[in-house]
This record gives sequence, C-alpha cells and structure tokens, in this order.
Amino acid sequence: MRVFVDGREIELSPGANLSDAIGKSGAYIAPGAIVGMVKGRGEKSRQTNSYWLNTTKGKLRIELLDSELQSIWHESVDRIIGSTVRWSSADGVAFGPFSSKISFSRDAQEYSRWEVVLGAAGFDRENTQIIFVRRRHTAAYGTPIDGGVVGHIVGGKNTLDRLATGDRIEGIEPIVEWQEITEKQATLDQSLPLEEGMEIFTAVDAELDENAPLGAEFFLALTREGTLKVDALSSSYISSDQLLREPMVFENREPRLEGAVTVRTAGRGLGRIFVYKKDRTSSPGHSVIARILSGMDMIKLAGPGQKITIKVRPERIMLLGSSLKDALSQMQSKGIQAQAEGYQGEDAVVVKQDPGTTMAILKGKKVLLHGMPSSRMVAISLFDDLAPKTLDYFRHVTGLKERPLGPLPVYFVYENTLLFKPDIDATSYKELLPENKPTGPVPAGSIAVSNTVSKKVGMVGIKLAEDKRYGPSGEKFEATNIIGRVLEPEKLKDVQEGETIYIMEVR
Repeated sequence: MRVFVDGREIELSPGANLSDAIGKSGAYIAPGAIVGMVKGRGEKSRQTNSYWLNTTKGKLRIELLDSELQSIWHESVDRIIGSTVRWSSADGVAFGPFSSKISFSRDAQEYSRWEVVLGAAGFDRENTQIIFVRRRHTAAYGTPIDGGVVGHIVGGKNTLDRLATGDRIEGIEPIVEWQEITEKQATLDQSLPLEEGMEIFTAVDAELDENAPLGAEFFLALTREGTLKVDALSSSYISSDQLLREPMVFENREPRLEGAVTVRTAGRGLGRIFVYKKDRTSSPGHSVIARILSGMDMIKLAGPGQKITIKVRPERIMLLGSSLKDALSQMQSKGIQAQAEGYQGEDAVVVKQDPGTTMAILKGKKVLLHGMPSSRMVAISLFDDLAPKTLDYFRHVTGLKERPLGPLPVYFVYENTLLFKPDIDATSYKELLPENKPTGPVPAGSIAVSNTVSKKVGMVGIKLAEDKRYGPSGEKFEATNIIGRVLEPEKLKDVQEGETIYIMEVR
C-alpha cells in the first residue's frame, strides 16, 4: 500500500495504520499534537491556478491567468523545476531553458512589474524560459502574439529582487483550495487504518523574518515546546492566544499572504499570533514575523484546542538557565563570539544574555553572557489549575511567559519570609482578585502574591517554614493568592535584601 507522509511516498503492508506510516517515515510528532489525514483530492486541486515556486532565495507565489498558456504551464511544470537563472537585469529575471509547445512571434511587447511571462529564447521552443518582470519595459522575448503573460506574482515579492545568476527553482507546489478536498481530518489516534493513496501531514515548518527580530523572538517563545496551539480560527486564519495581552512592538508591515505569521501589536487581541490561510492586505496592527515554508495542510486542518508540531528556523538561541560553560561551548560551535561577565565559577549559570533576541545574535555573531552562582537559580512549580489569573500576572512580571528564567529582586527578609518586588509594575492592568486563598496552615516553600485585599497588591512572597496565620507575602490569608511552591528551598536560607534570585519553572 502506498501513502504519502509530508509529501514523501511510503510503501506499507496492507492493513497498516497511521502509527506504521509515521514510524516508517521517521516523522516526529510532539506530545499531544495532531496528525492530519487527507483522502482523495478533486481534479481542480491538481490543476490549480495558484502555485508556490521554491527558489534558492525564497518563495514566489504566482496566480495563473485564465488563458491558453495555462496548458503550456501544466505540461511544462515538471521541466521548469530545476531550471536556473539564465539572465538577470533591472527589467527582470529569467529561468530556463526547458522545452515546450509554445507558439512565438518576433515582436516586442510591453510588460509590467510582477508579470510572469513564457517565451522562446532565440525563438527556439527547446529554449523556453519563464521570466519574472521587475519593472515596466518593452522587449522581444519570443512570446506568443498576445504577449505571453501566463500569470502574476502575488506573494513573496521581496524574493524577486534578490534573485540573481546561480539561483534555481527547487520546487513548485500547487496551492490547494480546501473546498476541493473530499475527505480530511485531524486526529490524535494513531491506530486509525490507512487506505491506498492517503496523504498524511505531521508538522509545520516556519521561517522567521529578519525584519522583525523582536516579533520573531516572541514567536519562538510561543512555540518553545515544539507546538503551536490553536485557540481560534476563521476562514482566513488560525490564531493562538498563548501570549495574549503580552506587549509587542510593530516592526514589519507586509501583505498578510497565505502562510504569513503575524502578531497583533495594538488594540484588542494584543499579543495574539495569527497564521493566514488566505491572502489579506497589510494592517498597521499586524506585524509580519514569520512565514510557513511547508505544512499549510496542517494549518488548514487544525481546529480550536488542537496542537500542531512546528519547527521554526532558525532555532532559538536561549541560553538563560544553562551552565555558563555549556553556553560558551554552544556559541563557539555556532561560530558566535561569546563573552562572559559577572560570576564565572564552575557552578556559574547564565541569567542574562545581550542581545536578547536570536535574530540579533545571529546577525552580529556575538553575545554577552552574565553569570551567577547556581545557588541563586531556584526551581519552582506553579499551580495553573488553582490560580490561573494570578499566574498570568506572575509570569508577566518575571518574564516567564517568554523565557525559561525570570528575576525576582529581594525586597525584604524577616524570620522565615522572603518578600520580592518585581521589576515590572503591572498591577494597574493585570487582575489580582482573590484566588486560591489558604484555608489552613501554609506549607513551607509556598509562593504567593498579595491580592487586591492587600495594600501591597502584587507583592511576591515565599515562606521557608509552615505558618498558621500569615501567607508567604506577609498578608493574612484573605489577601493571599497561593501560586506554587519552591522545589529547592535550601537555596534561599542565606538570601539577603537587595539581591536578585532567578526562578526557573519546572513543568
């Protein structure tokens, strides 16, 4: 039995199931992530008018015109794959040669920017070429009498200006309209039986946009567990709310083409991530931060509450929490100059990195790492089910929403109580109503945040010993929201006022 896993043909024994196909293909499925299955596609999906052209400089999306040249395109598409740049100028760039049945004339024609033209170089059908027009001009390309325009570039337009001699077309992918798919489903059940010709999709590949380094890091934070969680969808996009209400600056305005990834930077839905299934115009509230390179089928199959396995390129450079020794070695292996400051003993861990974003580090090829003794990095466990709203505040002010390590400046120390005043003052816009208040003695190692009943709302505290009267933040129980516990309380016994400890969440 023949099936296709992420476009690759796999031969299986009759009666094989989804798990067999995934195992033989070697595909990785993140824990809790769906697998997409498609059975049969309509005729139109194979003769679509929309295509992605994968070049060595990026992707171009073209829309074919409804003309006689469509048949030439469909007959020649396999021969166009692998063609290289024959010439490149300010007027356009041509790939070829390949043979076709194109008719041609010797007349010059006028062409406009973004047009895609088929022509016979040297007036020889065996030397047909495909030309992408960069600017308005007049030329004789050996085209049919009507000009030879087969379509237009509608996506990836910035790629056109980067193409040059030596580049090639590595692949051509038809863009499938989903109303043309006969049967499709997303599943967690890998015991499902397969049928001949089924298509299986396991993951999405995304590439970050170098024009949006902060937004790219935001997306890396959202997908740091190797999944993209879908919280909502419409006919034109899916969205993820895992970093909802986290602020992000606007960096990159572009049309929101199919496969574009954006972050909402203003207004309602701040911090929401969108992945587009259909083209939309640019928006001043949406910064384009990445693009889907492959796996759009998964984007179109996924529903609310489901997770998609995702691979983001380049991989994130996040060294916080790593041993300083390992971090320096890792950067050396990547050809990045790393300099250390602060504590550099054998037990040193990285608590700060500058620049803070992956794209900036890769661009500058250098990073500054700040070390501290591992005794000041404390593992904690948080109670998401019991105090979700308070944890939204806590992760925000400590940076744990986007990073594996967060600072807690020590504000006051007395008896068996440590009080911390976060660097970020978020009490004016983060809700801290009473939640998960103690009903009995507070266990040693408990972490809490003072709620709105307290005059010191937003204060974070840790108890090093059991207390029957007061919560970890020094408040009575009604003013205390318990959010978690310290897993390494012994590290806190000698902490002094004015210090900063760093917390690492263990999930």
